[in-house]
Amino acid sequence: MCTSIVVNKGKTIVGWNLDLLGMEHRVRTSKEGVFIEVNDQKEGWLPLFGANPRGDFVGMPTCWPYDERSDPKDGGENIILLDIDLLMRKKTLQDIRQIADERSMCSIPGVTFMAALSDAEGNVLHIVPGQGHIYYESPEYKILTNFSPFNNDGGKHPWMGRDRYEKADSMLKNASNDFDVGDCFSVLRAVSQEELLTVISMVYNVSERTVYWCENREWNNIRSYSFLKAVQG
Repeated sequence: MCTSIVVNKGKTIVGWNLDLLGMEHRVRTSKEGVFIEVNDQKEGWLPLFGANPRGDFVGMPTCWPYDERSDPKDGGENIILLDIDLLMRKKTLQDIRQIADERSMCSIPGVTFMAALSDAEGNVLHIVPGQGHIYYESPEYKILTNFSPFNNDGGKHPWMGRDRYEKADSMLKNASNDFDVGDCFSVLRAVSQEELLTVISMVYNVSERTVYWCENREWNNIRSYSFLKAVQG
């Protein structure tokens, strides 16, 4: 489960709710990025989500229902590796857009991970392996929860998150031009979950290169990391 939002009004603001069950995770900060890492039994700590000082943000919601067309195929580009490459600044958003234009995308067997990617200009790239991708040039706002934008009601699943999508859409549709970090946390709080717990809520003020986050829905305990201050320091 997860919710990704990107808002381009007076500033570029990115919001991300990570919803997990039973997976060890942590937030790690450095000059290279603010990483939400998940402990994989084989690979160890993997930086799967988060922000970098270039202005990129990586979110990776799970698509429900699962689509077997996302399973690995010969010649397919693995969405997880591409996401990590963007987060670690080995590729740009436009690099990944071109790869998605030219090659097929895949996830891992039995799970359809999507990509919710954005850059310093507020451009957004949504990828659903096996189904397609959509690029938005600095949209006013975009949302991705846990159903495919290509779904068109072609499948149902209790974890799709249409209710979260509609709630966030209603809030962002009426948001003012001075939409800021606090407003983004208000949206994330409104679409956070208890049953499938929201373990990390993160907001990236791209314009100021500052990341804010809280864990386990502790909305009064928000921490921050400034890439600009880290460079100056």
